Amino acid sequence: MSHVIAIDQGTTSTRAIVFDGKMRAVATAQQEFPQYYPASGQVEHEPEEIWDSVVTTLRGAVGKAGLSGAEIAGIGITNQRETTLVWDRETGQALGRAIVWQDRRTAGFCAKLREQGHEGLVTDATGLLLDPYFSATKLAWILDQYPGARGRAERGDLLFGTVDSYLIWRLTGGKRHVTDATNAARTALYDIGAGDWSTDLCALFGVPRAMLPEVLDCAADFGETEVLGTPVKILGVAGDQQAATLGQACFEPGMLKSTYGTGCFALMNTGGTRVRSTHRLLTTIAYRLDGQVTYALEGSIFVAGAVVQWMRDALQIIGSAAESGALAAQADALQGVTLVPAFTGLGAPYWAPECRGAVFGLTRGSGRAEFARAALESVAFQTRDLWEAMRADGAGHADTVLRVDGGMVASDWTMQRLSDVLGAPVDRPVMAETTALGAAWLAGMRAGIYPDAAGFAETWALDRRFEPAEDASARATGYDRWKRAVDAAMSF
Repeated sequence: MSHVIAIDQGTTSTRAIVFDGKMRAVATAQQEFPQYYPASGQVEHEPEEIWDSVVTTLRGAVGKAGLSGAEIAGIGITNQRETTLVWDRETGQALGRAIVWQDRRTAGFCAKLREQGHEGLVTDATGLLLDPYFSATKLAWILDQYPGARGRAERGDLLFGTVDSYLIWRLTGGKRHVTDATNAARTALYDIGAGDWSTDLCALFGVPRAMLPEVLDCAADFGETEVLGTPVKILGVAGDQQAATLGQACFEPGMLKSTYGTGCFALMNTGGTRVRSTHRLLTTIAYRLDGQVTYALEGSIFVAGAVVQWMRDALQIIGSAAESGALAAQADALQGVTLVPAFTGLGAPYWAPECRGAVFGLTRGSGRAEFARAALESVAFQTRDLWEAMRADGAGHADTVLRVDGGMVASDWTMQRLSDVLGAPVDRPVMAETTALGAAWLAGMRAGIYPDAAGFAETWALDRRFEPAEDASARATGYDRWKRAVDAAMSF
């Protein structure tokens, strides 16, 4: 039992990666699944399609590695956060599709609660804001949408979970209804100081406690599954951004990582100190190990890699994501074309769910290359928004280095532009699969085959450091142009 397998259940696909005893990835299986858009601002997933993708990739990765379930020491799970599911305790049948984290259908409900003065209660307990992003209003919507659902939930006949809980319930044959502290912290129902579900918030959102999962450490005994033909323990769970924080070995206060997937999420470790943001960032749980909570400041960008998908699929100006950096390098930078990719609203630090995307500065000479540059730059500018907010909250240091991961970091042009916009170094690690690695490390550590946090941190290795090359004046001019574009898009 010298191998660990990580399930990386993301927004658009599921991957399973087998890691050996030295934490090296030795086999991968991946499967995309459909996205459903029933109305503007709404995004859904079919739970059975998620489940099928998990089983298929689990078995596929183990098969590619030439292993059997008996040789797997443990399973780690990392997942898209906030995505909300409700299912029947007896049958496992989901009560409709999952409502994805990107979904904005509850914006009006959030606005109403905010007008009634409830945001302070939410923020004090959870470190979050009243926004459709989080699970609580999605769950309330589901309970209101289906006749009799609230009564069934109060009787304990319906269960709520984020994707991790749903998968564990399915993997264990309905024996365990559990989650970990990082996923619980993203529901807007969990008091991150008290370490328990909040009675006041459950009442505010009309959520019966009977449907909520038990909350465990990130490294714990979550149950056993037999989908690999023999009992294998599930030993590690963390939401995708927290798993990436672990995979980047950001164990010390002040360390910062940013993951560029469908969205972009920057987390700064603040240790045992819960920093209360005054600049619209989130205070959240970075991880909980041996009952000890480590907190983080987080900034969430809703559209990062998704803007590259948009160029490929909707605009069709690139054939593949890999082309975007080379195309952007050909652009006329003096045109100053600026894209605000608010396709599903703006996240931190703006929290403007009704805002929509806009392009500014177009000329007759603007073409594919200028669009590509503006799209990739938008990710860098949004990251700087988070960077500035963290500094204003008193977190981090002048010499803070950003550790990056996710699909977009493969582009040297994009990472160099990010360093230029930030005016700070950007470190890309050798191990690109940091999210899956974080989940694997949790499981392997719990199984006793991987080192503790200090030993794991020593294994982190640098692939390339990107240093800022743009002068301060040009940097300031570009960021000012971005801020004016955001103001204009929000006004529209």
